[in-house]
Formats: sequence, structure tokens, C-alpha cells
Amino acid sequence: MARYVVHVRSPRSPADAFAYMADLANFAEWDPGVENVDQVQGDGPGPDAAFDVTVKGIGRSLTLRYHTTPYDPPTTIVARAQTRLLTSLDTITVRDEGAGSVVTYDAELTLNGPLGLADPLLGLSFKRIGDRAAAGLIAALDGERVADPSS
Repeated sequence: MARYVVHVRSPRSPADAFAYMADLANFAEWDPGVENVDQVQGDGPGPDAAFDVTVKGIGRSLTLRYHTTPYDPPTTIVARAQTRLLTSLDTITVRDEGAGSVVTYDAELTLNGPLGLADPLLGLSFKRIGDRAAAGLIAALDGERVADPSS
């Protein structure tokens, strides 16, 4: 499993930060690895929403269908996609911090089946991908990267 975690302090209220992050269509705004997002189920963010997220791949693009469950506004959303090759699990938490919020984006990518043997190699490239996405998220939230707020 490859994992990338970033914590972003933002001047946005927790409700505003949650609303922005819960709408997976916004991924295309801040993650340079995302080419396109189409909502295919539901109307806006919610517990029954599903989004086709097309990501840049090596040689070709890959579309992953993310389902958003659990969905617990204004604090937590989990977006999960699974294909026969990989499983992607993105957990987003938002917590109140004075005049703003702290958004934690925790992304896990696991290769399924025999491909799982290559997970350590995936971790190396996932860090570069995560660093680019984190920079975009920090800009989108008008925020700054902070250390783990729970420590």
C-alpha cells in the first residue's frame, strides 16, 4: 500500500472547507494528476454520490469510479474506488481551528492481487504525485501545510 497524508490549515470555515472537499468535481481544480471529473450518481456531494475521476496514467488515462461513503458533514468524507488492478481510498477530515479549519487529506493506493508485490515501488512514485496534489490543495484552500494536528 502507498500512502500520502497532508494537513492544510485554511482560513475557510469547517463547513465551507468540507463542502469544497466533498464535491469531488473540485479535484480537477487542485490535483494536477486529475484530468476530468464527472458526477455519475447523485446531485452534488452526499452519501449516495459517485464520481468518475479520470487520472493521468503512464501512456494512457485511467477512469476510477469513486463512491462517497461514509459521508459525515461537516467532518468526514471517504471516497473509495476499486478496480481489478487497484483500490484507492481517500479519507478527508475537517476540523475547526479558531477562525478557520484544518483539512487532512489521507490517500491510500493499493495494488490488488499479484500486483500487490509492487506496492513498495508504487510508494516511491505516489510521493511525487502526492506532493503535486498537496501543493494544489494548499493553493485551493488558501492555506498552509502544517504538521499532524492531532500530535
